[in-house]
Amino acid sequence: MTEANARDGAPVKLYRHPKSGHCHRVELMLALLDVPYETVDLDMANGAHKAPEYLRISPLGQVPAIDDNGVMLCDSNSIATYLADRYGDLGDWAGYTPIERAEVQRWLSIAAGEIFQGPCCARLVTVFGAPLDHEAAKAKADQLLAMMEAHLGRHDWLAAGRPTLADVAGYSYIAHAPEGGVALAPYPNVQAWLTRIEASPRFVAMASSPALA
Repeated sequence: MTEANARDGAPVKLYRHPKSGHCHRVELMLALLDVPYETVDLDMANGAHKAPEYLRISPLGQVPAIDDNGVMLCDSNSIATYLADRYGDLGDWAGYTPIERAEVQRWLSIAAGEIFQGPCCARLVTVFGAPLDHEAAKAKADQLLAMMEAHLGRHDWLAAGRPTLADVAGYSYIAHAPEGGVALAPYPNVQAWLTRIEASPRFVAMASSPALA
């Protein structure tokens, strides 16, 4: 399918919360691929994500979700992979070689695991008032950031010699870690990696909250 044919139809509809890093992960992917999209901000405080019509798109009532001209998908990493495959060069984003594909998958697992348990959960406490162990989340975040700092001292990007799904999946919660009380100052290589992502002419930022670190 050609790029022009793939983009026929209405813009991709992105259901989101504007301060969700999971949602920003998808929005960043859309922007980097230059895919037309429109956002639908759900009033989650009043249960819009549990409404029957939304549960038909996202059965667990979670954001993000997309409607791509009738293709309904949820889960941020799954959506990002779909978008890379449908609107980009999947090999470029997901890996051309077995080693690249394995590295991308490893970082997607880290995004769903350590990034969620660390900087994401720390920020859930401070930004959304989630009843989680803030100190434990911050400790996990610092452990993760120390590992990333060492890795990014040897590599410009997480999984390959170019931006991939790994970098898209990792960016949002790391960039906004200070909103959860996790300082980035001790990690200059991580900060330089964030700057490289932000230097893309198609980069789109996530709504921010006051930094606590």
